Amino acid sequence: MAAVEKRRITQIGNSLGITLPSSMLDKLNITKGDEVHVEIESGKLVIKKKPVMVELPEGMPADFFELLKEEMEAHKETMKGLVNR
Repeated sequence: MAAVEKRRITQIGNSLGITLPSSMLDKLNITKGDEVHVEIESGKLVIKKKPVMVELPEGMPADFFELLKEEMEAHKETMKGLVNR
């Protein structure tokens, strides 16, 4: 079970916000100035560090990683079989 800490919503300028304990930020490797993604999944607030984007070599299509992911999913069972060889 994940660590649970009670936090209070607070006024930050014209917005509302929440502070996060440094122990949680350390576990996520989040520091001041980092960008995060905030979303709601199954009624829960989820905060994730924005992934670092790599620069693709010249000539590689912008959707390379999307295509790679699709191919990996299409051949998932075959790949699992190769691991055990």
